[in-house]
Amino acid sequence: MSAPPPHRNTVRSLDPYRHRGGPLALPLAPLKASLHLFGLMLTMFSVTMLPPMAIGVLYGDGAVEPFAHTLLITLASGLLIWLPVRRQKLDLRNRDGFLVVVAFWVTLSLLSAIPFMLSEQPHMPLVDAVFEAVSGLTTTGATVLAGIDSLPHAIVYYRAQLNFFGGMGIVVLAVALLPMLGVGGMQIYRAETPGPMKDEKLTPRITETAKNLWYIYVGLNVLCTAAFWLAGMDLFDSVCHSFATIALGGFSTHDASIGFYQSDAIEFVAGFFSLVAAVNFALFFFAWRQKSLRAILVDEEFRFFVKVMAVLIGAAIAGLYFSGTFPLWESIVHGFFQTASIVTDNGLVAAGYPDWPMAVTLLLLLGSFFGGCVGSTCGGIKAIRFLLLYRQSVREMKLLIRPTAQIPVRLGTRTVPDRVMQAVLAFYFLYIFAYCACSIGVAATGADLVTAFGSVAGCINNMGVGLGETASNFSPLSDTATWIVTASMLIGRLEVFPLLLLFVPSFWR
Repeated sequence: MSAPPPHRNTVRSLDPYRHRGGPLALPLAPLKASLHLFGLMLTMFSVTMLPPMAIGVLYGDGAVEPFAHTLLITLASGLLIWLPVRRQKLDLRNRDGFLVVVAFWVTLSLLSAIPFMLSEQPHMPLVDAVFEAVSGLTTTGATVLAGIDSLPHAIVYYRAQLNFFGGMGIVVLAVALLPMLGVGGMQIYRAETPGPMKDEKLTPRITETAKNLWYIYVGLNVLCTAAFWLAGMDLFDSVCHSFATIALGGFSTHDASIGFYQSDAIEFVAGFFSLVAAVNFALFFFAWRQKSLRAILVDEEFRFFVKVMAVLIGAAIAGLYFSGTFPLWESIVHGFFQTASIVTDNGLVAAGYPDWPMAVTLLLLLGSFFGGCVGSTCGGIKAIRFLLLYRQSVREMKLLIRPTAQIPVRLGTRTVPDRVMQAVLAFYFLYIFAYCACSIGVAATGADLVTAFGSVAGCINNMGVGLGETASNFSPLSDTATWIVTASMLIGRLEVFPLLLLFVPSFWR
């Protein structure tokens, strides 16, 4: 008679984070680190409600209570998530980084909409409030608001502050300020930072990298504020417009945007700092460390960006002048500012831009797909991707002539790995596919084709200015269309992949 099988413990573990297998089962234990970080970042974000509260008290025009309520709601949400897993110190995997980034952006967009819904002026429905919040955080700058000039200062400042924090990415800010967490930050930095060359760092430690980026970002905001103030703005408007300009966010303190001031000097300041903000911030760091502009001037992406911008600015100036829209000097001023603002996806406008010749506005709208340099605050596809696509096209033409030749794609002296080229091609396909899908979705709600394709272009490129009915304001869109363009803003800001990964079954295995 054979011996009985050894006794097996059949009592299941009571640990709710135990992984139980299955094709789509989550290994929940490592998610504790994600929850830890997510909850702590929400708790930190609650503090950002204090500045608009202070502005409301300073100016005494109301809108303090909505921010106080939002602070309490955000703080409570963060603590409820963080406290149960506060002792968790697991490192983040790549998957966890993407999950935290997407969850944080979506949650933050909903929480940031609360002041718009609770405020008496404006008192916005959910769809419009979320649109405005997402537009601010993604630095799109599209708005459904009218009568901005008469809004409380706290609300006007809050919109600019959304641009400020969205500019370099709130997640990167959190990584810079949370070295005490004991969890890896590189996964979050990789998920948040746009561009194909994400492994290049300014310093060996990710925390130091994020801090250096923010030092540069804040420094540029100070310089831009001073320049706007010297050009004629008051201090409040200077701060708000510097937040919008360096973030390439586009939220203004006036319905007429930069056109409110009727000032050539202000347009030149806004155009110049729009171009500055579209340059890779890593190049500013290298230039400062080397005490030389050579690090910027020799960069191939920067040089390509300058050439493309020069062509587009020249074409816009010529289009305005030869169409008789403006005299020569005004064509130069408005053409320079508006091209710099639209193509870099800033979205500040002046001089009746929606009424310009359609050829010029269409040129600038298409230029918004170009954006600026990787590692900047711009939206769009980015200059380096267009440069790589151009060189890959040249390579393919050469291979048609010499099929057996070894012709690499190069950036400077470096050979671009095939893996990077594959990622660029995949991104380009998915970006255009998402643009077309969202445009068809908006058109299906009843919008005309010009409005549909122009609205989605303004949102997915995080530029904020549409065409047709949304050339000056997005309020004409239906609720369904507003949700679609809101989603397109997040798709553009997170550069497609982090959002799509959540719908891939293997991501959850």
